[in-house]
Amino acid sequence: MPERLELLGYPLDAVDLEGAVRVLLGWMDAPGAQPHTVITLNPEIVVQADADLELARVIRQADLVTADGVGIVWAAKRLLRRELPGRAPGYDLSVRLLEERGPSLRVFFLGGKPGVAEAAAQRARALYGVQVVGSAHGYFKHDGVEDRAVAERIRDARPELLLTALGAGKQEGFNERFRDLMGVPVSIGVGGTLDVLAGTANLAPEWTRRLGVEWIWRVAGDRKRWGRAPRLGQFVLRVLRTR
Repeated sequence: MPERLELLGYPLDAVDLEGAVRVLLGWMDAPGAQPHTVITLNPEIVVQADADLELARVIRQADLVTADGVGIVWAAKRLLRRELPGRAPGYDLSVRLLEERGPSLRVFFLGGKPGVAEAAAQRARALYGVQVVGSAHGYFKHDGVEDRAVAERIRDARPELLLTALGAGKQEGFNERFRDLMGVPVSIGVGGTLDVLAGTANLAPEWTRRLGVEWIWRVAGDRKRWGRAPRLGQFVLRVLRTR
């Protein structure tokens, strides 16, 4: 396991993409594999968790917390005087696992609008040869009844990897709340990854991903995301005040 740091009161594992992939593959291969949750931490989730005690608890319970965006890398350098070895965003982490295991990997795709998870699953099967053991859209109630029924369906499908795209906060909460019931070796909250796999959203240009500023491209190109932009400003202020 990588070294675990604490950033703004939340865990952060000092690991790059390839290191994270090795950890997750190890969990899948372990005899009697136990359920694990993965969170790719970004400024938006941190700001949400500051106002949501349950989300804060979920982050602290996660087995692996990777740096998703450049904001987390910047905060670690400024507050902890640490240069992180790299980032492990949700999309890149998902694709690397699909590539690495291919036909031997059992995957369940959860989230998005009706039809998105199914399309993402079909494309993943075509590109990487993975075993699609199930898919379901994300339009269900988080009321202890509908969400539990979805979790039971995932349990019965016996995936090794669960890609959950319910939106920041909800996806992490679902994975943690039902981790023991589902028993999935690796569950990751992946945001818009399924939309990209399905072809209903474009992957940010390579230069933005290389620099870690994909969010600028996404926000600028989607008016629905404009309301989320102020959270970055809140995060920056939080870091500066903490310093």
